[in-house]
Amino acid sequence: MTPLAAGTPIEHAGTANTAARAPQLVFDHVNKAFGRSDGSSALALADVSLSIDDHKFVAVIGPSGCGKTTLLRIANGLIAPDSGTVSVKGRPPVPGPDTGFVFQGFRLIPWATVLGNVEFALETLDLSASERRDRANTYLELVGLTRWATSYPGQLSGGMKQRVALARALAGEPQMLLMDEPFASLDAQTRELMQIELLHIWNRRKPTVLFVTHSVDEALLLADTVVLMSTGRILEVIDVPLARPRQLDAARSDQDFITLRNHLWNRIRDLVLTDPASAFFGRELNQ
Repeated sequence: MTPLAAGTPIEHAGTANTAARAPQLVFDHVNKAFGRSDGSSALALADVSLSIDDHKFVAVIGPSGCGKTTLLRIANGLIAPDSGTVSVKGRPPVPGPDTGFVFQGFRLIPWATVLGNVEFALETLDLSASERRDRANTYLELVGLTRWATSYPGQLSGGMKQRVALARALAGEPQMLLMDEPFASLDAQTRELMQIELLHIWNRRKPTVLFVTHSVDEALLLADTVVLMSTGRILEVIDVPLARPRQLDAARSDQDFITLRNHLWNRIRDLVLTDPASAFFGRELNQ
């Protein structure tokens, strides 16, 4: 696959033959700014348009502060755009069980057991106590934590805590899963194991996923489509032509992966080096 020319925006994150079904998530000319303490404003999103189909895994990458997390928060209805529209299945987004959110931090309840943390996410659903427990146990089994159901978060490793957070987000059986750098705090080995775990889970249920990461490799290994952002704008949307189910070792040696990795890394490096707000502005960095 030949990457798109630099700066070429493509706004549909999905493959061909999508006209017959409505997309899961649509951003239409969305703008968002946040006020500063001195009275000025910081632009977070600028004229963002993006359409994501059902059952697609879309990764968003770009330099720090480019608007990735703001995109997720607007997609979940946690904040509203200043202008433009966002729709989930044709309706404005509202936080609730139809959308799961996995944060950078684990955000577990420290005084609740692993099982209790997952059950907590089900309390707003029309389920009996036994149904909540059965479903929570089902998703703990899915992420391999059945043995630790009665443990507390303080007794778990970082990778295990993240699996609890993932089980909690999945237990509501959402149509869409929003993930904000969920593996950023993990060591390299655990991070790769969690990537494999996430791919296994996604292959079974295939929720629509919008996944924010700073890692080019992670984006290409997990996603169907990679969205490159900078200064609140979408620069490129690239379909990833790697076969599924995806084997990470095989994917890394695929020529398409190598080509896209080099292309995206070079673009992000250049964005960082030419951004006056970056600590690396103007430096000469050789690979």
